[in-house]
Amino acid sequence: MASFIRLAKTSALARYTLVTRTNCGRCVGSQAAALTGRCALVTGSTSGIGLGIARALANSGCDVVYTGFADDKLLTKLQDDFRSYTGIKATYIPADLTSTADVERLCAEARGHCTDGVDIIVNNAGFQHTSPIESFPLATWDAMMAAMLTAPFLIIQHLLPAMRTKGWGRIINISSAHGVVASVEKCAYVSAKHGINGLTKVVALETAGSGVTCNAVCPGWVLTPLVEKQIRQLMKDHSITWEDAQTMLLSNKQPSKGFVTPEQIGNVVTFLCSQAANQMTGSILSIDGGWTAQ
Repeated sequence: MASFIRLAKTSALARYTLVTRTNCGRCVGSQAAALTGRCALVTGSTSGIGLGIARALANSGCDVVYTGFADDKLLTKLQDDFRSYTGIKATYIPADLTSTADVERLCAEARGHCTDGVDIIVNNAGFQHTSPIESFPLATWDAMMAAMLTAPFLIIQHLLPAMRTKGWGRIINISSAHGVVASVEKCAYVSAKHGINGLTKVVALETAGSGVTCNAVCPGWVLTPLVEKQIRQLMKDHSITWEDAQTMLLSNKQPSKGFVTPEQIGNVVTFLCSQAANQMTGSILSIDGGWTAQ
C-alpha cells in the first residue's frame, strides 16, 4: 500500500510538472491549453477590457479573432504580442459595430477563420457619452445602442446556430455595474447595459440544455482609456491631481477603492468557458469592488 501511495504521488507530481513546463512563459498551471481547439470572437479587443480578455483566452490555448480600433502601429504591436502565445492563431478583423452590414461581414469572416464555427463569443465593445437627458444627442444614443445592444444581438443571432450544431458554446456579454444600477447623465450607457443583461437571460433560457451557455460580467471601475478620460475631466473640473481624481472617482462608487483589472475580468471569462461553469447560464456576475452591494 505504501508503494502504491508513493507511485500515485509521483504520478500526480509528474503530471503537474509536465503541465507547468510545457506552458508558454505567460501561463500558470493547468489553465494553459484548457481551451485548445476552441476559437473565440472578442469585440472591442484592441485595448482595455477586451484586450485583457483576448489575452486570457489566448493564454488558455484558444484561437482569437479580435476587433476594434487600431492604427498600423498598434496593430503591429498587437500581432507581435499574440505571436508570443504558443500554439494559437490570432486574427484581426476591423469592423464598425454601429453598422449592421459591417457586423454581418465580421461574423462571416470570423466563421471563415474558425475551423467549425466560432465557439466563444465575447461581446465587449462599447463607448461612453455623458449628458443630461434633455440635451443627449439622438445620434449618439442611436450609435451607442447599435454598438452595445444591436451588435451583440446580431452576433449571437449569426453565430449561435453553429454552437447548437456542435453542442457546445459560450456567449459572454461584458455588461457593467451600470447594467445593475444607474448613474446620472448616462442614459444611453445605462439603458444599453441593462438591455444586454436582459438579452443574456433570454439567450440563456433559449439555449438551456443545449451545451451552450450565456452569461454577463458586470465590472465596476476599470482603468481603461474610457475611464482615464473621465479622470482627466475630474482633474479639469476640480483643479486636482491625477491621484486625487482617481480617489474621487473610486470613493464615489467602489467601496474597495481599487480598480478592477482587465486581467481579472479575463480570468473570470476564462472560468465561464471551463467545464466548472457548465451549469452556469443566465448569470449576471458582478466584479465591482462592492459597488452594487450597497
